[in-house]
Amino acid sequence: MISRIIQEQITQRMGKGKAILLVGPRQVGKSTILKTIHKEQNQDTLLLNCDEPDIRQAMENVTTDQLKSLIGKNKLILIDEAQKVENIGLTIKLIVDNINDVQVIATGSSAFELRNRTNEPLTGRKFEFNLFPFSIAEMVNYHGKMTENRMLERRLIYGLYPEIVNELGNEQENLLELINSYLYKDILAFQNIRKPGVLDKLLTGLALQMGQEVSYNELGQLTGIDKATVEKYIELLEKCFVVFRLSSFNRNLRNELKKSRKIYFYDNGVRNAILNNFSPIALRQDTGALWENFMVSERIKQNSYNRDYRKSYFWRTQTQQEIDLLEEKDGILYAFEFKWNDKKQARVPKSFAEAYPEHRFEVITPANYLDLLTKPI
Repeated sequence: MISRIIQEQITQRMGKGKAILLVGPRQVGKSTILKTIHKEQNQDTLLLNCDEPDIRQAMENVTTDQLKSLIGKNKLILIDEAQKVENIGLTIKLIVDNINDVQVIATGSSAFELRNRTNEPLTGRKFEFNLFPFSIAEMVNYHGKMTENRMLERRLIYGLYPEIVNELGNEQENLLELINSYLYKDILAFQNIRKPGVLDKLLTGLALQMGQEVSYNELGQLTGIDKATVEKYIELLEKCFVVFRLSSFNRNLRNELKKSRKIYFYDNGVRNAILNNFSPIALRQDTGALWENFMVSERIKQNSYNRDYRKSYFWRTQTQQEIDLLEEKDGILYAFEFKWNDKKQARVPKSFAEAYPEHRFEVITPANYLDLLTKPI
């Protein structure tokens, strides 16, 4: 069993008088965390799987008395696939407000669906956590830095979804099954997208432009839809934890890019499966992009799991000076340049250093990446 960093944080917040929500994409281990908590807790625990029709019915449009009857003497209520219950936010609110000494932990496979059904009713009544595919820190905790370092090229190609990590030899088949059967299921089911072929074209375009500045107009021309629809689809892909956006950072320099954005994938394996390209690193033309995507996504996981709410950007000028990742916290800018080839020299751009003297700059290569991704923030 590979321990999840977030599980300890969840258990630390139990008994605080608030519901705990765990959201993330399908197949990353949310149900496994619930089952582990269920097994480890000594108190009376009720595990409710909302894939079951009778469970959903028992939790929809219920009164406090009906909930008390369902819960009985249990003190810990674990609700899996909570987004499938109509008005689940109101149901959880009734438990939090009216049934003393009962802790609710609920999971949902798509962020937008669970949040839409819980946010307003649970204002001030919840802790919320995101769960991603395995992080490098979790893998190092499991089998050490030396073993994980040997796995680097595999991570760049196949990513870190639990099934991919745990089933050696079936990576390609499992990744293709993941993207075809699970990854976009919530978008297609809940958002009434009538042309899934357009979504496929958009994802292919994003995969080919991974880590580059993207134009919604160009993506619209590629897919045959308008700019507004492109933006809507990308927002949905973000809410399903398929991709995420970084905006350009600009404060002081006239020639800084001001309204640009880059789009990254949360998992390298998903990106490569979309292109059906699992070639080894030695035969690829996109190794630099894979390395950048891997490092940026791992840093996003690391900050999230450390509850570190620094803002993330990229930086570039019209004269093509650039920094891959820029993080802002407490008035200090942390600048990272990701180089696959550690023999190439990289320095902080002079114009950036002069405009933002309060900064920290690091070049991250395969020789030192584990130090960055495993150190406390």
